[in-house]
Amino acid sequence: MKKVVVLTGAGISAESGIRTFRDSDGLWENHRIEDVATPEGWQRNPELVLEFYNQRRAQLFEVEPNAGHRALADLEKDFEVDIVTQNVDDLHERAGNTHILHLHGELRKSRSARYPDLVYPCEGDICLGDKCEKGFQLRPHIVWFGEAVPMLEPAAQLAAQADIFIIVGTSLQVYPAASLMIYANANIPFYYVDPRPQINHELSRMPNLTVIAEPASTGVARVVEMLRGR
Repeated sequence: MKKVVVLTGAGISAESGIRTFRDSDGLWENHRIEDVATPEGWQRNPELVLEFYNQRRAQLFEVEPNAGHRALADLEKDFEVDIVTQNVDDLHERAGNTHILHLHGELRKSRSARYPDLVYPCEGDICLGDKCEKGFQLRPHIVWFGEAVPMLEPAAQLAAQADIFIIVGTSLQVYPAASLMIYANANIPFYYVDPRPQINHELSRMPNLTVIAEPASTGVARVVEMLRGR
């Protein structure tokens, strides 16, 4: 069974109603990114950061996977599918995909502010005073701007194993995720689904690139049809 590796970005989640700061003048739900998505913001005002992510977590219960998510789940009937997502929501899981690697963390988890390997399920709010088993404050299990991306190496290993590479709903502007395809064999088929595709330097070098300038909700289904017809 051929291995399909899929890199997904904010665009696929936006179609389910999850807002992305890159569509709104650098603000994320009316907050500066520097205030809610950096280690410095956390040091300045942890209560604001916790409340921001508590609201994002609560929003997950108001949205559902869309046709793009469901088409990727359906692809598992015919291929070995690994999702590498830049998104911190759980929509891929809820759609039915079974192999998902979150590059930038997960809203439905918390972790120790001191010991990053201490990670816990999180269904409700994280509050000041909520502590890990070693007595340190809990924080969102999110990779903030300026922090290392610990799952990049496993993601690169998946990319290197890909027989087919699909990119969905990302502007390919956020590094290092935007360069993930360089770890794949350049001669395999690449598919890029986005209503406003931006071909970055890495992707421009792929000889077997198919660009589908559509939203994920329709474009992913088109790719699935193409793969099943190969």
